Amino acid sequence: MGILSKLEPKNVFAYFEQLCAVPHGSGNTRAASDLCAEFARAHGLRYRQDAANNIVIWKDGTPGREHAAPVILQGHLDMVCAKTADCAKDMAREPIDLVTDGAYVWADKTSLGGDDGVAVAMVLAILADETLPHPPIEAVFTSDEEVGMDGALALDCSDLRGRRLLNIDSEDEGEFTVSCAGGVRVDSLLPAERQPLCSERAYAVTLSGALGGHSGVEIGKGRANAAHLLARALFMARDVCPSLRLADLRGGQFDNVICRDCASVVALAEGEAAVLERFVEGFAATLREEYAATEPGLTLTCAPAAADAALSTDDTARLLRTLFLLPQGVQEMSFDFPGLVRTSLNLGMIALEREGLRYTCSMRSAAASQKERLRRLLRVLAESAGGTVRERGDYPAWAYNRDSALRALVLDVYRDLTGREGRVGATHGGLECGLLVDKLPGLDAVSLGPNLSDVHSPRERLDVASAARTYALLCEVLRRMK
Repeated sequence: MGILSKLEPKNVFAYFEQLCAVPHGSGNTRAASDLCAEFARAHGLRYRQDAANNIVIWKDGTPGREHAAPVILQGHLDMVCAKTADCAKDMAREPIDLVTDGAYVWADKTSLGGDDGVAVAMVLAILADETLPHPPIEAVFTSDEEVGMDGALALDCSDLRGRRLLNIDSEDEGEFTVSCAGGVRVDSLLPAERQPLCSERAYAVTLSGALGGHSGVEIGKGRANAAHLLARALFMARDVCPSLRLADLRGGQFDNVICRDCASVVALAEGEAAVLERFVEGFAATLREEYAATEPGLTLTCAPAAADAALSTDDTARLLRTLFLLPQGVQEMSFDFPGLVRTSLNLGMIALEREGLRYTCSMRSAAASQKERLRRLLRVLAESAGGTVRERGDYPAWAYNRDSALRALVLDVYRDLTGREGRVGATHGGLECGLLVDKLPGLDAVSLGPNLSDVHSPRERLDVASAARTYALLCEVLRRMK
C-alpha cells in the first residue's frame, strides 16, 4: 500500500506517487517520460515521445463529443531537486521519500516536485477516467521546464489541433494566471588563475540559513540571496583587509532558485586576520538588521581554514567588484498588476573553478525591452571584467488576452463550485504558456493549480484538500466544454 493511498482523489495521488518513485529532476526526465508512455500503451491511447523526452498523449472525445474542439492539458515532467545540507540522497538515482499527515504532502529532506508533478498526476487521472464526459484531449507533458523551458522549445506542435490550453502549473488555488514574464538564463565566465600561497592565513567565510525559494514567485518577498550578499561582504572586507585573496567561492544549485547558502575561502596577511574576524562579526550584525523581518535564520561566519592557492589581489578585486555591481532581485514593479514584480534578476549559481569564476543569472520581465536591457547590462559587466557570456533558455512573455472565452468558462465553473469569485492575475514566474501561444496561433490559455508552498525547496508542501478541489474544477470544466 502506498504512502498516499488514503488520500483523495485516489487516482491523482496514486499517479503522483508513481511519478515520485522515479528520479525526474531537470535533465533526467527519461524515466518520467517512459512512465507516461507505458501509461498510454496500457490504456490503448495514441502517443508521441520525442528525443527531448516530451510526450503527447491523445484521447478521443466521449460519445457525442467526438467532433468537439480539442483541449490541451499541459504540465511539465521535471522538478527542481533541492535538499537539506544533511541529506545524503542522490536525487538523480533515488526516489524521493514521501510524507503526509493527511492535510499536506511533503518529502523528507528534499523538494517534493509538486511543481509540476501534480499536473502529470491530474492529467493521467483524467485520461484514465472512463466515466468523465470530455472533448478530445491532447495531453502535453514537457521536459526540462525548470532549466529554461527546453522541452517546450523543442516540442513539435504541428500535430496539435487544440486551441484551448489548460496549463496546470500555478500554485495558488482560485487564482487563474493569464499572463507571465518572459526570461532568459545568462552564464558568465570571468577568467582567473590561482597562485600558490606563502605565509598567508586562510579563512572560510560562509553565509547560510537563507530561505531561498523560487526566483519568480518569491523574488519579491525580500529574501536574501546568499551568493550576492557574500560577494558584497568580501568586496567590502577588502577596504580593511587589502591583502585579501579569493581561494574559493561557491553557492547555489539552480539558476531559478534564490541562493540559500554560499561558502568562500579567502587568504590574507597574518596581520589582517583579526581585522577580518572583527569585520565579519560586524557585517553579520548588519545583515541581521537588514533582514530581520524576512530572514531570521541568516548567519555569516568566519573560521580558520586550509588553502594552498588563491587568486591574485588584482583578480580578486576584479571579480568581487563585478559581483558587487551585479543587480540582484526586483528591478521594477508592474504597472498593470499592482503588487506584481515586472522585472527581476537572480544570481542563482556561482563557482570558482580552474578556468575562473562562473556564475549564472536568471532574468525575468513582462517587458521585452527590460529583458533586453538586463541582457545587455550583464554582457557589459562581464566583458568589462574581461569575461564572456552565453545565453540559453530564452522564452517569451505571455501577453494578456482580454477576450478569453476559456477564462470566462473557468471562472464560471469556479464560482459555481465554490460560491466565490476567482482571481485573475499574472505571474512573474515563467510559464510554458508563452511558448505554446507563440507556437500555436490563436491559442486561448489559462494556468491554474492547487496550493503549493515553498516550491523548489525542501520546505515544499502540497495542500491535499486544495488538490482535490482543483481536480474537481478541471473535471467540471471538461464536462462543460462544447
